[in-house]
Amino acid sequence: MKKMFLGLLACALFISAAYCAEEKIDANTWGFGRVREGQIVKHAFRLQNESDKTLTIKDAHTSCGCTASEIKKKVLGPGESTKIEVSFNSKGYVGEVKQFIYVNTDAIDNQVIRFIIKAEVVKSSQAGFAPAVEIQEE
Repeated sequence: MKKMFLGLLACALFISAAYCAEEKIDANTWGFGRVREGQIVKHAFRLQNESDKTLTIKDAHTSCGCTASEIKKKVLGPGESTKIEVSFNSKGYVGEVKQFIYVNTDAIDNQVIRFIIKAEVVKSSQAGFAPAVEIQEE
């Protein structure tokens, strides 16, 4: 009986951890998994200048005041990259959330680069969630 209980507990923890895991969906999309309402989670995207010309980042804005972004370096030579640090404050949210970060550049063929963050926000009283790691870098 004790072995069966421990086995069920281990299985529940494994399923919970797999369901709640953070994930890189693609280069411009990050999923935080399940986060507790009120928690602030962060992720650092990497933006690389893949052209043969200097790229200037003019500014960045987000789709909501709950999301903030900071660009570490605004002028990138060919092949150079920078971090775009994004934070999401889940206060007041419950359920699936998707927020956008728009980076405006001087590139004629790619003036706006969009990054996306996703989360499933749960009330802190709900059981079975794993808190998100505070900062993840690619």
